[in-house]
Amino acid sequence: MPDPAPSLATDAQPRLAPGVRLHFDTRRQAWLLLAPERIIETEGPAHDILSRCDGSRTVDQIVAELSALYTAASVEILGDVMALLDELRLKRLVTL
Repeated sequence: MPDPAPSLATDAQPRLAPGVRLHFDTRRQAWLLLAPERIIETEGPAHDILSRCDGSRTVDQIVAELSALYTAASVEILGDVMALLDELRLKRLVTL
């Protein structure tokens, strides 16, 4: 079964899909990705990636910011960012 859309490019500007938002749950003391009929707990790097998915930053810009934050090589971070965003894009939680 083919992907519903091509894989993401590094110049794409990801954003959370309509109806999807990040929310800090004080009872759980955790960041949650809330979507219709879904709740996904995000922590660490996943939250750092998703909090930057506002439609104004490109994937390259997100990677550069995270590379500086984690003092890690951009090429390592790029793979993680692309994998997470592509998975969430296929689940229709992130749009380009």
